[in-house]
Amino acid sequence: MTASAPITQDVVTIPRKDTHGDGARVNLVGMTRPEMLAALIELGTPEKQARMRLRQLWAWIYERGVRRFDEMTNLSKPYREELAAHFTIALPEIVTKSVSSDGTRKYLVRINGGHEVETVYIPEEGRGTLCISSQVGCTLTCSFCHTGTQRLVRNLTAAEIVGQIMLARDDLGEWPAPGRNPKNETRLLSNIVLMGMGEPLYNFDNVRDAMKIAMDPEGISLSRRRITLSTSGVVPEIAKTAEEIGCLLAVSFHATTDEVRDKLVPINRKWNIAALLDALRAYPKLSNSERITFEYVMLKDVNDSDEDAHRLVRLIEGIPAKINLIPFNEWPGAPYRRSSNNRIRAFADIIYKAGYASPIRTPRGEDIMAACGQLKSATERARKSRAQIAADVASG
Repeated sequence: MTASAPITQDVVTIPRKDTHGDGARVNLVGMTRPEMLAALIELGTPEKQARMRLRQLWAWIYERGVRRFDEMTNLSKPYREELAAHFTIALPEIVTKSVSSDGTRKYLVRINGGHEVETVYIPEEGRGTLCISSQVGCTLTCSFCHTGTQRLVRNLTAAEIVGQIMLARDDLGEWPAPGRNPKNETRLLSNIVLMGMGEPLYNFDNVRDAMKIAMDPEGISLSRRRITLSTSGVVPEIAKTAEEIGCLLAVSFHATTDEVRDKLVPINRKWNIAALLDALRAYPKLSNSERITFEYVMLKDVNDSDEDAHRLVRLIEGIPAKINLIPFNEWPGAPYRRSSNNRIRAFADIIYKAGYASPIRTPRGEDIMAACGQLKSATERARKSRAQIAADVASG
């Protein structure tokens, strides 16, 4: 295990309470605009008036972070009471918050059914990035990823996905104070990456709806260029992502031959490197994105040779791209080791000299198991031994 920063954690345990409503009322969080409009009309609000009420509700919920209907002062008191009788504004529940020595915050979040996922906020100079989850567990079983050792339980709903953004803004104190213009507020949460638990493109509809809410200019108002969706290579959904979401795209690449990628990222057996690269070549034009980000975890003596670096450059030729080199974040039972700093720098230098940006990601939140590839909910911690996982990889 490589040395990490001293552990200085601030863990807050929050008493469990019902944050998902009483079962009789419908949660407005996660509804698209057409869905919310239909719900208001079904309540009995005339359509013309419902369109105005929709705009008002949307601003209260997503621009100002208000959770109580009785605080929505531009709605009549009888209408507020009617809304409160039929609807709720409910978020997932933060069970614990862990704060790393580098300022990274990891939230253990409980969703409906008592399941838990993890969400990570990474503060940086001039920006703050929230890494959100899209599934409880994961089906992809990537052999270097701790989340991949957890079975898939279910997809998150749009409410549970956008709710992670909202609860992080709660914790950061980012919602505007009463009477202040939300547009003038400092954005502590300025970027979103769909790189938490799960494969976003296996939960496409809910991810799309949640990101549409996050991008809505009359609400949370994050630019699509500040949202990055990371996929392991679900090829049929890549064009849909460009057309229906239009955010930036990252791909968990991690190998330069099908033989190695089949073991590291087993979805490669279904859509191999050639099929994946064909889909990626079309993405920047379809989505009007500048470039694709290739995520490449550096594994000692597995994928980190000079030959791998040269082969990677040849593979991505013609694709506007940058390559994020990720020092492997070790976890208990991991069958791999992190490449040495010298090896990573040599790999990066080959890519840089070929004309591609090749930043080396600084591991964040390692001391609280919040770094890339380390997320795994506390209720699904059953760990395989290193020998078991290595045997699984070998049998591929």
